[in-house]
Amino acid sequence: MAKPLDVEAKRTLVKSPPELWAELSEISALARHLGEFGEIRITRTEPESVVEWEGDLASGSVRLEPSGWGTKVTLVALPVMTDPPEAEAEPEPEPEPEPEPVAMPPRGFWARLFRRPPAPVPQPPPARARVVVVEAGPLPAIDAATGEAVLGRALDTLGAAHHRPFSR
Repeated sequence: MAKPLDVEAKRTLVKSPPELWAELSEISALARHLGEFGEIRITRTEPESVVEWEGDLASGSVRLEPSGWGTKVTLVALPVMTDPPEAEAEPEPEPEPEPEPVAMPPRGFWARLFRRPPAPVPQPPPARARVVVVEAGPLPAIDAATGEAVLGRALDTLGAAHHRPFSR
């Protein structure tokens, strides 16, 4: 069973285990399929059944099991955890002093009769929100959706026919 952070893709491919093993046990071929996880290194193999690998953004395994008319292929990737970027704390702005009210001169008869609307008072700029840094722990180097897409494309490529049968 996969851990909550693992990304897993399973599919039964209509190819023989030795044919898939030849494709997945070579570092160059495996890197073609999983290259989006960074530079791939094979760490452990079990002949014709398991390949464990590590990359810059994730590590994982490939499992092959014979299944009816083909081979069940399970790709698992565990994203590498990285420390979150440190947020820079912004200094809190100093409040601006309130403007002093301006004394209005006494108004005459004509000024009261033809009065103008008062000039709008400029509003102070809104206070900036404070940045609160929450210690959430390390973050995955690659998100789950991207990991699933990479594994799905790898299975699509592995399951595709690479030659035209019955052609002359």
